[in-house]
Amino acid sequence: MQQDRDIIHIERLYKSFGDFRVLDGLDLNLEKDRVNIIIGRSGGGKSVLIKHIIGLLKPDKGRILVHGEDIVPMNEGEMARVRRDFGMLFQEAALFDSLNVHENVAFPLHEHTSKSYSEIDEVVQTKLAAVGLQGMDKKMPAELSGGMRKRVGLARALALEPKIVLFDEPTSGLDPVMAAAINELIQRTRQEFGATCIVISHDIDATMKIADNIYMLYEGKIIARGSPAEIRENSDPVVRQFIRGEAKGPIKVN
Repeated sequence: MQQDRDIIHIERLYKSFGDFRVLDGLDLNLEKDRVNIIIGRSGGGKSVLIKHIIGLLKPDKGRILVHGEDIVPMNEGEMARVRRDFGMLFQEAALFDSLNVHENVAFPLHEHTSKSYSEIDEVVQTKLAAVGLQGMDKKMPAELSGGMRKRVGLARALALEPKIVLFDEPTSGLDPVMAAAINELIQRTRQEFGATCIVISHDIDATMKIADNIYMLYEGKIIARGSPAEIRENSDPVVRQFIRGEAKGPIKVN
């Protein structure tokens, strides 16, 4: 059954900010053990959707089931338990500028576990090695390139062995070589760490290379879902215009 494969199930999700409706009855099923990529225009609601999935925003209406539990009515204490299953790589990595690399990666371990310093150090070194940053633990964020900061952010996201890792525009602002390295890390996150990956992106080339499932968000709804091959063959004019990067079509250029 499809529902048995879903790690997140969203039903009829609505969210408005003032008179602006961002999510308009959105339905979405995200499969576990997959790289699930949500595509759509900048400012089209992808980040708002991600914030709902981890409970940072509450919808006006709708249900969000994580592992079969509806998180919408949960209080902050209940959400803290659910969030233990999530790791998050933010668009700008969101490192603590006053902490070095080791301290940044160790932060969630100090906050959420009773591990000893030596145990925490072992986890930190393992995660830094996994993202190719051995020997960088004493560096400060200001000393790192954008790609290195994102890799530190990923090491921190993996520190608690999450079941789900969320990536918010992970290749934004990176050169093609570093973007390719980050995309490879996303695939390794699923293959080696066994995590379900949920990526929001408007990088079509990368999406077609690494996605298992692609979902297109447009005007508050998921209008298409499928494998890269299925999305390439989709006949919807909105989908075709977006993945081809064409200026002319139903999507208006503001």
